[in-house]
Amino acid sequence: GPDVDRQTYRIKNMHLTPLVTKFAYNSRKKVVCDAWKKDNISKKWNESAWAKRMAAKAKRATLTDFERFKLQKAKSARNKILAKAVNIKKNKLSKAGKL
Repeated sequence: GPDVDRQTYRIKNMHLTPLVTKFAYNSRKKVVCDAWKKDNISKKWNESAWAKRMAAKAKRATLTDFERFKLQKAKSARNKILAKAVNIKKNKLSKAGKL
């Protein structure tokens, strides 16, 4: 990216993305940054599911005990609502003889 100097990097540690920009192999940093900005790579990255998943993971890592507790209770309440709706549908279908 534009904030990182060009450097050697182990292929084993590299993760390729579908985001591609074109520039010459031996280009200077300015050319790389211009190509990066022209193709809106940063914007495309921020919209990708991979970046969103990383952001969510970072946010979960910073939760306090109380926030984790509130999240647990919210998930439990959501699952109860879903289970109730599924059971209502199941009962209707079984009474109709379709299940």
